[in-house]
Formats: sequence, structure tokens, C-alpha cells
Amino acid sequence: MTAATVLQTSLSDLKLARRGKVRDVYEVDDDSLLIVATDRISAFDCILPTPIERKGEVLTALSEFWFEKLQHVVANHLIESDVDKMPPVVQRHAQTLKGRAMLVRRADVFPVECVVRGYLVGSGWKDYLRTGSVCGHKLPEGLPESAKLPEAIFTPSTKAEQGHDENITEDQVRELIGEEKTALLRDTSLRLFSEAHDYARQRGIIIADTKFEFGLGKDGQLLLVDEVLTPDSSRFWPADEYEPGRSQPSFDKQFVRDYLETLNWDKKPPAPAIPSEIAAATTARYLEAYRLLTGKEL
Repeated sequence: MTAATVLQTSLSDLKLARRGKVRDVYEVDDDSLLIVATDRISAFDCILPTPIERKGEVLTALSEFWFEKLQHVVANHLIESDVDKMPPVVQRHAQTLKGRAMLVRRADVFPVECVVRGYLVGSGWKDYLRTGSVCGHKLPEGLPESAKLPEAIFTPSTKAEQGHDENITEDQVRELIGEEKTALLRDTSLRLFSEAHDYARQRGIIIADTKFEFGLGKDGQLLLVDEVLTPDSSRFWPADEYEPGRSQPSFDKQFVRDYLETLNWDKKPPAPAIPSEIAAATTARYLEAYRLLTGKEL
């Protein structure tokens, strides 16, 4: 069990490298970083003032699960997730960090989010209604909302520390990182999605879409980095309730987005607080996703 909810960390003897929407990243030494998953939640690119209890714990444990499960596809940056086995400078903060920290290898991270979509939902659905395509991928006519796509598609986006990620084409990725690396990221992303989707489907969860991030290690090796296939980076649907032609119930933060859509809020900071029952129900969904995918209680 982790410490009580953590909205923000301040580890005085470690240098803060950056504070993202959910994670605080610290420099440990020349070769490694400490990634701390807080209980912050963001929606519509705004960080909400209400923490989601145990969220950081779920994100860390689920990422660790997938890193191990998918390491035959691509190497990853995880060194250690047990705080007691990390360097002494990290162990000093064990009470805050237990269950929510990963010691990882430094990597030169590619400036693109590698999004893979297996179903027609979200901005992809809106794109399809308008153009008949999703991010430049022409699709068959007459597909309903939440339809399973004929095959999963690679739809990269830019990475924004603040504000919106923007969808870009594969050609634009080639301009950024070159043809060879673009093909490597696309093919690796599609294989990761395919294996994870098939596994999750057997466990009662449909992974509708997800995003991966990659970097190059000091030796030039391709590494899967950041978080992997969590309820923050993916859409998880209960398989037994799946029904094309409507939006789906979910185990992810869509539940929070749906609540926020009922408010008279312009989706600009400051974001409103969410009621305790919405926060508690979100925690329950994250924990249930972990239980179904891993077969274990967290």
C-alpha cells in the first residue's frame, strides 16, 4: 500500500528534471532517472485539483506488468520498481515513493507519441464523420461509432508538455526522425498493440487504442519508455458490454471526462474539482482494470 494520496512530490536532495501532467521526474545520476507517478489526473489537457486515490500505484504496477510481458517485442527503460533496491538517495523518500516510483535508464526520447487505434472512437470517430478517414487512413464507409477497425492503424501525434498533442501524418514523422526510425516505431507500436489487445481480450478487456513512447538508450538500443498500456494512456472497455453504435463504458479516465462534460466549464484552467464519489468510482475502475489484466489484486 502506498502513502496517502500524492498530488505533487518535492524530493529535496534530488534534482527535478520535469513535472508532467501526472509524473514528476528526477535526475538520480548520469545513467538513470526516477519517475514518480502521482495521483494527479488530467482531462482536456487540464490538471484537476482532485487526486484519484491509488492512481499512481496502478499506473506504476500496470506499466511494470506490461514492460515484463512485452519485453520480447522491444526492450524497455525499467531498471527497478522496488524502492528498497534503489540508490540510498531514493530510499530516503521511501514513505512517499513506495509503489509509485520507477528507476529507469535515461533515453533520448523521440518527439512523437506513437498512437495505435483499433476501434473508431474519440477524435478518430469525429475525424471519420467529417472526412471518412482517421488521420489520413481511408476507412470503409458506414462504420458505426466504436466499430472495430479492419486492422489497427498507426496515428502519431506531437508531444505537448502543456496543452494539446496534435495529430500528424506518418510523412511528418519521417521529416522529424527519418524514414528508417519511423518504420521501426510504427512496426513496433503495431506489434505491441496487437499482442496486448489479444491478451487483454482473453482477460475481459478491450484495448480500443493506446499511445506508446520510445527513446534510444546510450548504446543506441530502442527502448519502450514512460508508461505502458495504462488506463491513463489507453481506452479500456469491458468486453462483455461491448456494443458498436454507441460510446462504451470504460475502465479509464473517460469516466471523469464524461462527468466534466455535464458541467458548464470551458475546458480551460483552472479545472473544477470533482465530487468524492466520482473520484472513488474512478479509483475502483483503475483497480478493476489492474485486477482483470494481471489476475491479481493490487
